[in-house]
Amino acid sequence: MTQDFTMPGPLENITILDLTHVLAGPYCSMILSDLGAKVIKVERPGTGDDTRTFPPFKHGSSAYFASINHGKQSIALDLKAPEDREIFERLLGQADVLLENYRPGVMQRLGYGWEDLHARFPHLTYGAVSGFGHTGPDALKPAYDMVVQARGGVMSITGEKNREPVRVGASIGDIVAGMFLGHGILAALLDVQKTGKGRFIDVAMLDSQLALLEHAIAITSVTGEAPQPSGARHPSITPFETFHASDGLFVIAAGNDALFARLCDTLQLPLAADPRFATNPARCENARLLKRLIEAVTLDQPKAHWIALLSEAGVPTGPIQTVDQVLRDPQILARNMVVDVLDEDGRPENMSAGNPIKMSGLPDPATRSPAPRLDGNRAEILAWLEEVEGQAEG
Repeated sequence: MTQDFTMPGPLENITILDLTHVLAGPYCSMILSDLGAKVIKVERPGTGDDTRTFPPFKHGSSAYFASINHGKQSIALDLKAPEDREIFERLLGQADVLLENYRPGVMQRLGYGWEDLHARFPHLTYGAVSGFGHTGPDALKPAYDMVVQARGGVMSITGEKNREPVRVGASIGDIVAGMFLGHGILAALLDVQKTGKGRFIDVAMLDSQLALLEHAIAITSVTGEAPQPSGARHPSITPFETFHASDGLFVIAAGNDALFARLCDTLQLPLAADPRFATNPARCENARLLKRLIEAVTLDQPKAHWIALLSEAGVPTGPIQTVDQVLRDPQILARNMVVDVLDEDGRPENMSAGNPIKMSGLPDPATRSPAPRLDGNRAEILAWLEEVEGQAEG
């Protein structure tokens, strides 16, 4: 019997060959795994995924690697070695999806480019994620998260005004590309059901950064001027930023006139009918003055006082939590968004984010199966191959 690491779900009959490494591709396959797909991680012999060497480590294994690769299976294959190519091609015959994040041209040189595979395995969906995509003058350039955050404009609007640009703290260059790749894979799988033909999905990390700039592109296209960093403040909604209480900062997001009126009532500020603040455009014009007027009140009491008062009034507000506080947040815990990744003996090894897609009929366990050891599932995978090939012949 083979060991099955998948969870029952809408993708439980889908098999994914995942040649990707580091973050964008593995993040995509993690999403698909959480939805029930069987993910076979094809790694380089000897070294495997780069993130196996990323700290922090626990019992000699990378917690970073485990957080993205839990529940997958691993087989080490050298795609230049004839015996490993034979195994890989047998896997291709049983797979529904191939994921890769090599630079354009690498898979073609190996004989596994889209055109080659589509001719041999017409049902196969082929997902490729790269820094700049498979077309354009910079298609062959290397990229990492920070490169696309910088070039894609996100860094230019992140941080404080008149300070040096900063990257977003999370690796959104990779993560967003992985999410878009997941969207594309799901749409292509739906199309396969109708046509029997797989599709090629080309997702660029740089393109994905542009997709995040909804207000920045709108502002630039209308005014002709690129927006500058505005710290925590939203450039098109006011008040929508951080405010000082007596013991530090918290956030208020009064996103429309009705919420602003509630905020004014709660803080006992007679500003809702003031023409300088009566509408959102007016509040944006006078954002600095409004912040001072609000903080003249909020500085008198601690954060918890104002968060409780504003929450009771229905005004969106909240604390600025550190990650250790997030991991103890009752709402986050109630949504099963902190899960334990188990070790091979079934004991909790480290924590990971849960699955944010809550779906009827989709199991949402509080634990995740172990991250695979390099080539640790070779026997199970080969046994599974023999089993499904035998069923096909029968």
